Amino acid sequence: MLITHARLATLGDEPTIINDGALLIDRETIAAVGTTAELAARYPDPERWDADGQLLLPAAICSHTHFYGAFARGMALPGEPPASFSQILQRLWWRLDKELTAADIRYSTLVCLVDAIRNGTTTLVDHHASPNAIDGSLDIIAGAVREAGVRACLCYEVTDRDGSGRAAAGIAENVRFAHDAAESAESSVAATFGLHASLTLSDETLADCVAASRDLSLGFHIHAAEGVADQEDSLRRSGKRVVHRLHAAGILGERTIAAHCVHVDQSEIDVLAATGTWVTHQPRSNMNNGVGVAPIERMLRAGVNVGLGNDGFSNQMFAEMKAAYLVHKLAQRDPRAMPGDVVLRLAYAHNARLARAFWPELKLGELTEGAAADLVLLDYHPTTPLSAGNLPWHLLFGIEASMITATVCAGRALMRNRKLLTLDEEAITRRSRELAASLWGRM
Repeated sequence: MLITHARLATLGDEPTIINDGALLIDRETIAAVGTTAELAARYPDPERWDADGQLLLPAAICSHTHFYGAFARGMALPGEPPASFSQILQRLWWRLDKELTAADIRYSTLVCLVDAIRNGTTTLVDHHASPNAIDGSLDIIAGAVREAGVRACLCYEVTDRDGSGRAAAGIAENVRFAHDAAESAESSVAATFGLHASLTLSDETLADCVAASRDLSLGFHIHAAEGVADQEDSLRRSGKRVVHRLHAAGILGERTIAAHCVHVDQSEIDVLAATGTWVTHQPRSNMNNGVGVAPIERMLRAGVNVGLGNDGFSNQMFAEMKAAYLVHKLAQRDPRAMPGDVVLRLAYAHNARLARAFWPELKLGELTEGAAADLVLLDYHPTTPLSAGNLPWHLLFGIEASMITATVCAGRALMRNRKLLTLDEEAITRRSRELAASLWGRM
């Protein structure tokens, strides 16, 4: 496939805007990038896809999400509104996840994947919980991921909040799925080892998880210091702050994701940097839960690896970028905080490096020769000059996810001319409404 007549933004180490650009896809990979005239002359035989002047960008990556939460949209909780993050967990998420059935897991995943494709997000790192439907839950999600044609890293959330039996079942699900993923010839699904958070994990369970993962070469995916309660619990439980407790337990490392890290101090930041642990930033969720603003720029200065996720919000990663750009300025009362080029780096270059923890050979987040053919076309025709230098501010102030007309993952078109090609959106939506209504009734 030869995509022609695009305004092509390569990103990568040497970002370039190629006007009237072209891109050759060879199976799952980008084989050549240049002008339309150059590539059309060199490659006269491949099928042509005329971009008609649209903006061509790398597809988005989400480094932390929750497919299982899709049915919460519009749900009214009885009683007084939750007054803290701990109450949100207890009244909403820890009630919802207990009601999930196999059908709920499948369709909440499919709903999120429709959203991901429409919004140009093709690689996602998910964190799942369904305490009364643990065994095989990751297979259900993996099946939906393969059906959609996207790429996802999956794990099950181990926690002690539902008793030792379910904690053991969560460990077993992570181990079983990791073995299956490693042996599979199909590479769109990868595995990591899920943990909920320090405040719901005993020292014994943490040790069991470390022991269970030892022969799998896996990191962990855990919420860390998202709310103040996590720090308070860790200090009561161990006399250590959350990051120090997790480090002592053997959880941190270059393949581990510590989501949020809103309430970390400098000593914890230093440990995150020294261990190469990944932190993911989810500004929309943090604002919604009222937990605060993570010290992202301080982490970056210390050398911490930081990516951008959405925590189960919509897969509009452009919206997550805009929120990251704005909230730090507000929190610090400083318009210089979190510059646009830094936000762009988190969303593309950093998220692409994180993805290589799960797909070591995969080159994402850029449109260059040898990179994965993950890309989006946008009906964006800038009214001001567009260059590689000012692209971040076009993304933040001009581009919207609604402009996406096509999404391609691993060389396969998942949406073209705004029509989904791998999923039946109408049927999925109809069934998800039925299942969500039933789940609301049970809750």
